Formats: sequence, structure tokens, C-alpha cells
Amino acid sequence: MSRLRWILPAIVLLLLPFYVDEFWLRTGFAICGAAVGAIGLNLLLGTTGQLSLAHSFFLAVGAIGYTYLAGSLGWSPVLAMVVAVGLAGFAGLMFSPLAARLRGIYLGVASLALVFGGQHVLNSWTSVTGGFNGRSVPDFAVFGFPFADTPRMVLLGVPFHEAERLWYLGLVLLVGAFLFARNLVRSRPGTALQAVRDSEIAASVMGVDVQRYKAGAFLVSSAFAGLSGVLYALSIGSVAPESFGLFVSIQYLAMVILGGLGSLGGAVLGAAFVTALPLVLQRYADELPLVTGAGGDGLAAGEAARYLYGLAIVLVVLFQPAGLAGLAHRFRFRSAHVRRGTPDEKTSLDPSGGDRGRALDDRHRVQQ
Repeated sequence: MSRLRWILPAIVLLLLPFYVDEFWLRTGFAICGAAVGAIGLNLLLGTTGQLSLAHSFFLAVGAIGYTYLAGSLGWSPVLAMVVAVGLAGFAGLMFSPLAARLRGIYLGVASLALVFGGQHVLNSWTSVTGGFNGRSVPDFAVFGFPFADTPRMVLLGVPFHEAERLWYLGLVLLVGAFLFARNLVRSRPGTALQAVRDSEIAASVMGVDVQRYKAGAFLVSSAFAGLSGVLYALSIGSVAPESFGLFVSIQYLAMVILGGLGSLGGAVLGAAFVTALPLVLQRYADELPLVTGAGGDGLAAGEAARYLYGLAIVLVVLFQPAGLAGLAHRFRFRSAHVRRGTPDEKTSLDPSGGDRGRALDDRHRVQQ
């Protein structure tokens, strides 16, 4: 049964390009890119307990690095992607000595320097970034196979244009990033990172090199952000330093909070919600109340989306601190009780039902 839980969604995702139009495929590709960055931030914030508002800077390094290396220097797109991700990780590693000495809100405020200072440097470095005008993003290709519309390709009677090809690219990279992060969290370094989050003093007493693991967390998180920046660049077709301001960092923070701190699957769900909402509202602006297209009298799609996921964050913090991942876990837990025919602590009529429900809850966690 557990295998079907993964196999069926995988089949649906693989067959999606045969049944949906270009808008949904491009939205899905944007979600894949954002989810990679959200997973990286969740490793830093949810697993290690390090608050960073500099995620947009690392996205900028990845996006602009890929655009310059693959475009201006003519490098292979795959090599340019790998080097751009490495540059973003290196930038995070350079920031880690400062991060190792700060924590909480103080680290968050210090990380703002990377956003504002980095944006100024990138805007001034016009030979690489193109300045305020930005640069066009070169098409992606793997071993000579282009992801642009040419050459024409038809599979099972369905023409595969750029959107269909990029969908599979984003899906593969997201699955790879998710599996890497999951294995990291379940490994000994992941346990050490969680120990650092819970108590740095206790972790150091147990032999954990706190500064080293904090540096490693920033390295991995920044590399994930760099890959997310590359996918973002491929999604929109052109990048400029102005596209990576503080608001982008806040959006990624919203993804992690909505999805659930410490949950990799929750990071994906939060990224899907925050990324898809403005795009869907814009597409159906004429059919929705209070939302209008460009130049209308009502709320613009992007503005309405900000109100909605801002409200969602407030509701999550107040009523569901575990986020969307917590809701999914609660649904699976109750479904398991229904299938087994066992009452939980809220529905048991036994006078000792509270203790019995807690025992069943503990047994269910052990089995999982």
C-alpha cells in the first residue's frame, strides 16, 4: 500500500504533459524550481534552526551565473548549471563564518546585508549581469538535446514543445533534490544538524562541531537555492538583479512556514501554494470576484495572492503550527484508524479512551 502511495502520483506526473495545456506545464515547472529552493531553506531553517533572509541572493547567483556562463561565455548548459550551483554554494560557505556566530533574529538581520549589498553589486556589474536591463537566458540542452521548440518532436501523437520538455527537466531535478535532502536528514550529519537546532551547547557536549555543521548547512542550502535560481531563469526567459529582492526571500520563508518547518514534503506543498496562486489568479482574473487583470479597478492577481497566502500564514501559525504537512499527517492518521476500525482519543467512548488513544497514536508513529 505504501508503494502505491508513491507509484500512482508518479504515473500521473509522468503522463501530465499528454493531457494538460502549456499554462499548467509552465506553472508546474515554476513550482518545481521554487520547491527545490524551499527544500534548501527548510534544511537550513527547519532542520538546523538557522534563520536566513538571504535566500534571494543565492537564487540570483545561480540564475545570473548560469545565464552568463551559458550565454556570454558559451559554456555547455549542463556545465554552466553545475558551476552556477557551485558558485551559489560557495557564496553560502563564505557567509557561514558570520552565521556561525549569530542565531535567531540576529542572523536574519545580518543576512539582509547579502540581499541589499548583493543587489547593488550585481546591478553595478553590468558586464556580467546586464545591469537593470538584465540578460536573456540561453536555452537549455543536455548532451546536444535541446529543450527549445526546435527540432520538432512528437510523442504518441502529442507535440512536445519547450513546456513539455522543461516539465520533465524540473520533475527530475526536484525528485533528485528531494531524495538527496531526505537522505541527508536521515543520516548521521542530519542528526547532528537537528542536535544543533535543539541546543548548540548540548550538541557540542556530544562531540558535534557546531560551526562546521552550520557551515555545511549554509553550503547545502545555498546550493539548492542556486539550482532553484537556474530553474527560475529557464522559466521566465530573462533575468535581472532587480528580480531577486527581499520580497523573494520573504516568499520562500512563507513557503517553509506554510508547508511546515522541518518537513521536506511540506516545503514542496508550500512552494506549490505560493508559486501557483498568483499565476492561477491571473489566468482566471476575469472569472473571479474582486480580482482583475492589468489595468482593472479591482485587486491585481499578484496583490490578491499576497493577501491570501499572508492570511494563510496567520491561520497556520494560530491553528496548525505543523503546516500543510501536519494536516496531511493528521489525515493519514485518521484514515488509518478508520481502516483498522480503531477509535482515536477523540471518538472513543471508553472512560479511559484518552490514554488508549494516545497509546494507539504512539504505536502508529512507531510503525511508520
